[in-house]
Amino acid sequence: MAETQRIVIIGAGFAGLACAAQLGRAGVPVTLVDRTNYHLFVPLLYQVATAALSPADIARPIRRILSRYPSVNVIMGEVVGIDRAAHTVALADGTRLSYARLVVAAGSAYSYFGHDDWAKFAVGPRNLEQARTIRASLLSAFERAEVTTSDAERDVLMTTVVVGGGPTGVEMAGSIAELARHALARDFRHIDPRQARILLIEAGPRLLAAFPEALAAYARTALERLGVTVITGQAVESIEPGAVTIAGKRIAAGTIVWGAGVKASDAGRWLGVERAKDGRVPVNPDLSVKGAPDLFVLGDMALFPDEKGSPLPALAQVAKQQGTHLGKALAANLLHGAPLTPFHFHDRGNTA
Repeated sequence: MAETQRIVIIGAGFAGLACAAQLGRAGVPVTLVDRTNYHLFVPLLYQVATAALSPADIARPIRRILSRYPSVNVIMGEVVGIDRAAHTVALADGTRLSYARLVVAAGSAYSYFGHDDWAKFAVGPRNLEQARTIRASLLSAFERAEVTTSDAERDVLMTTVVVGGGPTGVEMAGSIAELARHALARDFRHIDPRQARILLIEAGPRLLAAFPEALAAYARTALERLGVTVITGQAVESIEPGAVTIAGKRIAAGTIVWGAGVKASDAGRWLGVERAKDGRVPVNPDLSVKGAPDLFVLGDMALFPDEKGSPLPALAQVAKQQGTHLGKALAANLLHGAPLTPFHFHDRGNTA
């Protein structure tokens, strides 16, 4: 395979990793770049944040995953720019990687809807460091509640607010409730963790807006049985150290967790193409960027409509299927001249 046919993939999440594996299986030269040297199973970060799993349980070395594919080169580095005219990717250490085809799958980050200053007071679990921060905050709050002599302070420390009723918020609230009511129930002498107050706040009319209503109703019932107080139809107005305000009411809390929405990685701005309000890049049926046949965007960064015209959700199964499809399609195109085929998503998720 000629060097000029090299493919560079930015991001070793579900999409990038799946794409690299398919290309590697076909023997196509690939360079995969990621700022870390491990692949993170993001859907289980909430369990790291609530001490149910250790970081090692959801992180695997990228090199080990792809070790069976000699044509795949893995580089740990931070991408700082893309020169589409020169067909190069710039890394923070000064390295420049040339490419014939570029696949951008840099994932997403939490959106604070214009209030980025809230991020330091309400952390969302998108990486291991953030998950560890949440876990430390939760456990520290119980420890401080154990030794305080103030009833008012104890009540605050044993209150946790989770903002956002999507999958992450629902999972976090339920997992925190299980941590308090089961895992920690007998560990303290002066407090009863089962009396912890957990609030889940959602601005919309119901939880899990992207899922069937019956499933959302089931989730709410399950959370309430765990002792979670679910508040819908009320948006957070402000967040400050140790407190949130909704409907003009200030709620003090020992821990505040953010899970209210995501936006595409800022890597999209390097491409110099049109992006949606959430930062996602519109792509063609074959996952190429409109007007740029050598550029592909996958996963949480891609704005790809489903059969009804609605954007596919930012889910792991979407990203993995896109990566697998594109990897096979690019390999067939490069090795056999086959045209790139359109992507079709097959929903393997839960139904109500």
